[in-house]
Amino acid sequence: MTTRTTSLLAAVLAAGAVAAAQDQPAPAPSPPAPPAPEQPAPAEPAVRPGRGTSAQNNAMEGEINPALDAAVARGLEALARMQDPDGGFGGQRGRNVAVTALACLAFMADGHVPGRGEYGDVVRRGLEAVLSSSAETGLLAADSANGPMYGHGFATLFLGEVYGMTQGGGDTALAARVHEVLTKAVRLIERTQNNEGGWRYNPVPYDADISVTICQIMALRSARNAGIEVSADVIDRAVRYVRTCQNPDGGFRYQASAGSSAWPRSAAGVASLYYAGIYEDDAIEKGLRYLTLTAMPGVAGVDSRLHYFYGHYYAVQTMYLAGGQWWERWWPAIRAELLDRQQPDGAWADPSVGPAYGTAMALIILQMPKRYLPIFQK
Repeated sequence: MTTRTTSLLAAVLAAGAVAAAQDQPAPAPSPPAPPAPEQPAPAEPAVRPGRGTSAQNNAMEGEINPALDAAVARGLEALARMQDPDGGFGGQRGRNVAVTALACLAFMADGHVPGRGEYGDVVRRGLEAVLSSSAETGLLAADSANGPMYGHGFATLFLGEVYGMTQGGGDTALAARVHEVLTKAVRLIERTQNNEGGWRYNPVPYDADISVTICQIMALRSARNAGIEVSADVIDRAVRYVRTCQNPDGGFRYQASAGSSAWPRSAAGVASLYYAGIYEDDAIEKGLRYLTLTAMPGVAGVDSRLHYFYGHYYAVQTMYLAGGQWWERWWPAIRAELLDRQQPDGAWADPSVGPAYGTAMALIILQMPKRYLPIFQK
């Protein structure tokens, strides 16, 4: 594994990858301070795996409150102002298909779809920008993309969500274009899976890491939900790969070879299993417990600033899909933390990638309880 001396997250996202910083092992997390007596001890949180009790059909009282509604409204306004004239959204180094896809998903999480809703035109223009990035091979990437499979995964996820939410109505010509580009993008993912069962930066089947792999698994799940045929063998092999990346502490290492656990890639690892259709498994319970120890928002001694938005994007999904007390404990904590981090102009700052990325990720997390996006359902 190559050691990087600069922020890999910023470098790779600028080339079409949101979380390449997972390539760099994180230092072991500091142990959390003992909780107050009325709280469960971190080593044995008073929660259970939540088997069959995801938050999908078990809404918690007060999930959405006036403060959240106001923050989301301001955030959407701020994000809309960041759209480029060509419809895309940028990182620190210009337009990027990954950031464009995530920004559009943030609007769709509020119910806006291409051509419909207050921000329907914003989503439509973003969709055109993503569709225009499709190469003959099926790769979705900017012309200058280096290591583009992160961006391809997020863009394919976005197209899957668009197709799944709009295929029965609206602009049928646009739906046909989305179907064509989405199908080509899925086929590229299938044929670039490596012999371990994963994917890495480039669309060639030579290497794999867990952070790129989760992007492809989510994309395939979204496409399958929307009615696109996806190889079951590809999913089975991806699951085997993800399992090889889990450490005895419940966390996940970056690649199948030896390495330390870190909470952002561990959230991605648990999410990978959920999106592959596995809901009851010891690996999931171990991963959830690891996350409560190393990344629980608002707990003294827990520092989740490392790759903050990337990690919490996946962590909130895992807790939502786990449901029960996992969700009841996590959701109010991350909601409060994100509301506190919002800037006066309505955006969320991300020093490595840029405000469009930070704002999009924060809005996707905060709108999880709205349950609009099909990808977040079992």
